[in-house]
Amino acid sequence: MKPIIEISDLSFSYPDGKQALKEINLTILPNEKISLVGTNGAGKSTLLLHLNGIFTGTGRIWINGLEVKTKNLGEIRALVGVVFQNPDDQLFSPSVFEDVAYGPIYQGLDKSSVRSMVHQALAAVHMSEYSDRVPYHLSSGEKKRIAIASVLSMQPKILVLDEPTAGLDPRARRELIDLLLDLPQTMIIATHDLDLVEKLTSRTVVLNQGKVVADDKTSNILNDDNLLMVNGLR
Repeated sequence: MKPIIEISDLSFSYPDGKQALKEINLTILPNEKISLVGTNGAGKSTLLLHLNGIFTGTGRIWINGLEVKTKNLGEIRALVGVVFQNPDDQLFSPSVFEDVAYGPIYQGLDKSSVRSMVHQALAAVHMSEYSDRVPYHLSSGEKKRIAIASVLSMQPKILVLDEPTAGLDPRARRELIDLLLDLPQTMIIATHDLDLVEKLTSRTVVLNQGKVVADDKTSNILNDDNLLMVNGLR
């Protein structure tokens, strides 16, 4: 099976000189669900934002066989849907329908196709009845679902999620994990939530100071108390 994501010798430094990523090498297969774990500042979010070209470091990245470079960014961003930690960074329209429709409209689809894709995306996150609601009046859990729907409406092959359970109450968190389990896309999830890691992902990558320090089955990572302690995860 060909990898859907290949990362080779990726390094990245911010303008202030702080090196956030150091020679990252990862290969991810289609339909894998993978966790990125590490303390704040380990490089998780920075790595995610390289997958659709928001950040550009040294090294090379391929998405579904396409190299992440300027001429391919349109296709890359159709393949990779990014869900930010704070849904208010993603929801900006007067209605849920308009937020979820934004991507398909941007892709140039006709009105009938846009409506169909919006309805499919909202159904996938069990929010069909929220189409006419105002996003700012929704709960945190509802906003997270709509943010995911706004990405699903573009039918990406890959979902990239940054701290998806952050700020959710126990019920909303449990419902979101169940939702993500049902989605078929390849997923890369940056999180501190080790319960989500255990329930949702079969493979876990540990980052520390911008480096991959472990990459193994989730069960092996979570049962390695020394590894978790050394990397600030216990």
